[in-house]
Amino acid sequence: MSWWDRMWQWEDQHRFGVDLTMAALLTVVLVPPSIGLVANQLSGLPAFVVSLSTFGMVVPLAWRRTRPAASVAIVYTCALLHLVARVPMVPTDFVVPFALYSAALHGPRWAHRTAMAGALVGSAVLGGMIGMPYSPGIAVFIAMFAGSLFLVAWAFGLVRRSRREHLEALVDRAQRLEVERDQQAIIATAAERARIAREMHDIVAHSLSVIIAQSDGGRYAAVHDPDAATRALGTIAETGRAALTDMRRLLGVLREAPAPATAGAPGVLPTATADDAPDVRASTATVTPQPSVEDVEQLVAQMRASGMRISHVRLGQPRHLPPGAGLTIYRIAQESLTNILKHAGPDPSVTVMLQWQPTAVALEVSDDGRGASAGTDGLGQGLLGMRERATMFGGTVTAGPRPGGGFRVRATLPTPGAPGEPTTTPAGGSPS
Repeated sequence: MSWWDRMWQWEDQHRFGVDLTMAALLTVVLVPPSIGLVANQLSGLPAFVVSLSTFGMVVPLAWRRTRPAASVAIVYTCALLHLVARVPMVPTDFVVPFALYSAALHGPRWAHRTAMAGALVGSAVLGGMIGMPYSPGIAVFIAMFAGSLFLVAWAFGLVRRSRREHLEALVDRAQRLEVERDQQAIIATAAERARIAREMHDIVAHSLSVIIAQSDGGRYAAVHDPDAATRALGTIAETGRAALTDMRRLLGVLREAPAPATAGAPGVLPTATADDAPDVRASTATVTPQPSVEDVEQLVAQMRASGMRISHVRLGQPRHLPPGAGLTIYRIAQESLTNILKHAGPDPSVTVMLQWQPTAVALEVSDDGRGASAGTDGLGQGLLGMRERATMFGGTVTAGPRPGGGFRVRATLPTPGAPGEPTTTPAGGSPS
């Protein structure tokens, strides 16, 4: 911002004080000589009328920005009284263009247009009053000269008005952008919190459900079948380690990577040597890829190893899915199997069907358990999380009891169709 802009900004912030000071200075400088000139020309005019007309052309400038229409109206009225009384030009007449400038800058549109029209009419009257006794050419010249002064004052006021409105629009736009930025940050934070909550729910709920089921089974089998109890303990350990790895990966992305430090600086450990390599490797977090649609078969095998009667059916020609869509299919299958562990009852038969369609992939997890009669505590967020995941990729999730008993979850995600693939879904499948 230049010094000129800063000066105008300061002047705009102290309107009343600046205008009042200016009006007081103009009153001291212009009113006394104007009263003297008018009194000498019109000695019969009452003194209070002379004082009122001269003061009335200067004092209204004190509220030229707060009441611009009223200010220019009073100034014009007093100037018109001078013309009607055939008073010649006096020093206070020079504030009339300034009043027009103030109306153009601060007044409404109708006010400054009316003021400009009145100024042109007054210029014509002034030219006729002063120049007609000499010649019509002089009258026209005086009228054009006075009118040009008013046009310059009016145009300058409009330019300043346009610049002020432009700056106000820029400030308003900047403020709206700041508000929008804050709102976007809040929305992004809420979306990230929802994503982390879904991941935490899928990891913790699934792992704990498997651990609880295996613990209950191992406790009952410990007396009669120690081998079964040993297998249950192995499944519990494997599931716990997998859940711990997933939790470390999820929480690791929430931590900021420390900035590289210079060796030898205060508080910085020296660079590890070859003898320290095992410790360094042990302290490094394990990084593994996120699950994908190809890992559904491994998930089915894990559940089968835990004792669930489960089958896996694949239909169609498998295709590569984007990482996000593949993770969504895996998490929906994982959450569906978790719900079966919690609500389907003892020893249900489960079928996981993965169907590759020309432009979509469909996952269906069904069981023959309790179905609609299964109880719930109403605190679960599994179905909501499934629908949120599918919606992000333009898919749908339907869940509900099966007509013949049990429960079914079906998720469909659109995928780009591969050229050359058959348009019909193969009738056969490959159970595993």
